[in-house]
Amino acid sequence: MCFPDEYKEISACYGDALIDGFLYVYGPLKIAEKSEWMSDYVARGESRKIKHPVLPSEGGMLHWGHTIEGDKLFLTPRGGGEWAVSAFRRNWGDWYETDLRVDEWLLGVFSGNIETDWLPEWPQVHTFEVSSP
Repeated sequence: MCFPDEYKEISACYGDALIDGFLYVYGPLKIAEKSEWMSDYVARGESRKIKHPVLPSEGGMLHWGHTIEGDKLFLTPRGGGEWAVSAFRRNWGDWYETDLRVDEWLLGVFSGNIETDWLPEWPQVHTFEVSSP
């Protein structure tokens, strides 16, 4: 499985980091562990809202991060090598989909150009808390 280029770039720069004490982006340290767990969780049918398989299941979504409120962030394959941001919003109990790549979505969210009433108002300068091995 080949991850989307934009995710690989973000992961290489910011992966395994908590951004502004709210949004955690998985990188090389956590992506395999978190993906395996989520894939098994969905395959067992424990989530009625996450209806698509998750990598490493064939054709699955990439589980690329979460929020401190329990929202799960995914990249959903759209065909032709394109992937779009989707999320299970825990507090809302629903599924959120976009047609945006992860880099477009993050830039839009952090700049306030994408309205997300389920995410916080972001500061002008972001903080990063990097995970250690």
